[in-house]
Amino acid sequence: MIEVFIDGASAGDPGPSGAGIVIKGSGIFESFSYPLGTMSNHEAEFHALVYGLKVCIDKGYRIVSFKTDSQIVEKAAETRYVKNRQFAGLLSEAEQLMDQLDLFFIKWIPSKQNPADRYAKDGIRMN
Repeated sequence: MIEVFIDGASAGDPGPSGAGIVIKGSGIFESFSYPLGTMSNHEAEFHALVYGLKVCIDKGYRIVSFKTDSQIVEKAAETRYVKNRQFAGLLSEAEQLMDQLDLFFIKWIPSKQNPADRYAKDGIRMN
């Protein structure tokens, strides 16, 4: 099983934002940083989920366990529902990607345990 750590970050809310992804498993360690432009921190977290799913699909990772320090993203992905309609489009995109995987798990972790944080901050600097 592949472990995928995701994080979104913003310098301001809204502000310049970035997404970070770290993939670990079976001798694999990959990291990615993405500049996202200006958006809220929560929106950046949802973008990190979408980017992480796209990377997994592109690389052929079919059984994945995602870890996020965003409770809103974890709950939305788990229940496939989001209260704030601002994130509905991103959740819908994520759902379509999740459905392409054989197994998808997501779990909340404390931010101190999320190695994707530094790559999300790198994404902010890339703007």
